[in-house]
Amino acid sequence: MPVLYLSPALLSENTISQVLPPHVVTVIHGLRQFIVEDIRTARRFLSKTGHPGPIDQLQFRELNEHTAESEVASFLSYLQTAHTGVISEAGVPGVADPGAAVVRLAHVHGIKVVPLVGPSSILMALMASGLNGQSFAFVGYLPVKQNERRERLRILERRSSAERQTQIFIETPYRNMQLLDDILKCCRPETMLTIAADITGSDEYILTQSIRQWKNKLPELNKIPAVFLLQA
Repeated sequence: MPVLYLSPALLSENTISQVLPPHVVTVIHGLRQFIVEDIRTARRFLSKTGHPGPIDQLQFRELNEHTAESEVASFLSYLQTAHTGVISEAGVPGVADPGAAVVRLAHVHGIKVVPLVGPSSILMALMASGLNGQSFAFVGYLPVKQNERRERLRILERRSSAERQTQIFIETPYRNMQLLDDILKCCRPETMLTIAADITGSDEYILTQSIRQWKNKLPELNKIPAVFLLQA
């Protein structure tokens, strides 16, 4: 019976051996069809793993933010033909990732789902934060409009305080500095903030400080993938 493998991708431009166990690479090399966010970057990733290919003879279907919900059912016949790998743009499929839709489809139709070990920026940031790892929530992207984003930050801070829960969120890299500015203006001085940027990369930066301390100096995060963690 065909299996759906959830294959992690790189978070940064490092060597495969640093972040993917040999078993995972072996599984990826055995697959000939994939569901991916972007075919071009998926092909580049597979080439980096040393996939025996030929890469241009592998089968790909795209599933991304532009895929209509009504189209997801059409992936079923594809899943039923052979073992299939799901590849995210970065990190693990199905977590803050459109691949979750095809995973649900597989469960509904009795297709075995196998998650493969690899880097998750969300969990790695939490691991390195020193904040509460017993109770945490990933809330994804915050609103784009500044007034809505600031109100959301206040809500998250209150929730963190009431439940002693770490709040984890992300932003489009080119808006990182705007988000940081809003955090410093909206959150209480004693609230703790972790900034985790370029995780697993050569310029990896992870630091936890109070809002009061962050006001003294902020890192430059423009266009750098980052995860933010807040604990009141």
